[in-house]
Amino acid sequence: MATPVVPNAPPPSEESGHRSVFPRALVILLGIAAAVIVAAGVQAVAWLIGPAFMALIIVIAVAPVQGWLKRRGWPGWATTVVVILLVYGILIVLALGIIISVARLATEVPQYADRFDGLVTSATAELAKWGVGPEQLHKAASSLNISNLAGVLTTLLGSVAGLATNLVFLLALLLFLSVESGGYGQRLAQIEADRPRITAALEHFAWGTRQYLLVTTVFGLIVAVLDTIALALLGIPLAVTWGLLSFITNYIPNIGFILGVVPPALLALLIGGPKLMVIVIVIYCAINFVVQSIIQPRFIGDAVGLSVTVTFLVLFFWAWLLGPLGAILAIPLTLLAKALLVDIDPQAKWAAVLLRDSPTEPDPEAPPKKSRRERRRERRGTEPDLPPAPPAPT
Repeated sequence: MATPVVPNAPPPSEESGHRSVFPRALVILLGIAAAVIVAAGVQAVAWLIGPAFMALIIVIAVAPVQGWLKRRGWPGWATTVVVILLVYGILIVLALGIIISVARLATEVPQYADRFDGLVTSATAELAKWGVGPEQLHKAASSLNISNLAGVLTTLLGSVAGLATNLVFLLALLLFLSVESGGYGQRLAQIEADRPRITAALEHFAWGTRQYLLVTTVFGLIVAVLDTIALALLGIPLAVTWGLLSFITNYIPNIGFILGVVPPALLALLIGGPKLMVIVIVIYCAINFVVQSIIQPRFIGDAVGLSVTVTFLVLFFWAWLLGPLGAILAIPLTLLAKALLVDIDPQAKWAAVLLRDSPTEPDPEAPPKKSRRERRRERRGTEPDLPPAPPAPT
């Protein structure tokens, strides 16, 4: 029996073997649905994923110390002990600083309740002159109560005891990751034999994370010290607490500066009025603009490789998914997601183009950038010889 011929049938193409049996629109919808389900699952276990990734980032940050000690002949057990002490030291110092700062803040804020109430009263009187109704003013005045803020801070301090379970989990995970960090190089070497793109993507993620943490930490400390000194000279209470807040919010891209300047500016308003508040804001803006906008980009270079728009969007995405810890770890989380979803897939180059900060792809064969010291040496070596000076007249 002859096979019926389908009229106007399209000729077979070379891509027909690679086409999906499902329509493209259906594939996109299924992908979006799967992403929503995964996001909901991640959000449900944010208490686990957030501390686990934080532990991973801390171990990645101190891993070069272990390699440096091994190259100098230290035994394996000694390098592991040093890494464990460094990891635990970082976590303990950060936790103690936050707890002490929150405790001092909870006891200091109620002292300015009368000044805050007077400020709210004068503000509502000004709004009444502009025609704002008394009902709206009463609701606004009742909501703006500094005792509410003190209650929130006291509750936050009391909830630290509830974090004991997570803290034990984090300490145990840090211990296990630190002990096993010495064998990661061998594991990656075995993966590279079969999947070289996966190894390259993970190594680039670790390198970019270290560069980002190094630069952000150094310049965050500089900004925190300068902010603390400026606030202490201006007579703002809790200057060290606001400096610690400035250091922590430095890890939050784009809006971290705003989160760090609001509390000391409000406290300056209560103490010295609008003039002192403006002075605090101007000093913060000057320090952060010079350090973070002029100096820091010269050092961070291509470590992150994400556009400003992408960093702004992922900040809110990870904060919604994992809470405040997601906002602080937004850049490393995005680098890991990019490594696992984009860098290991040769067909995902279009996504890499949309994510990176430059439209052109960096040349992997290009020589590494030279430091300023090397450039100065080259300039000194290529300076033309000056002609000999003429003899002095007799």
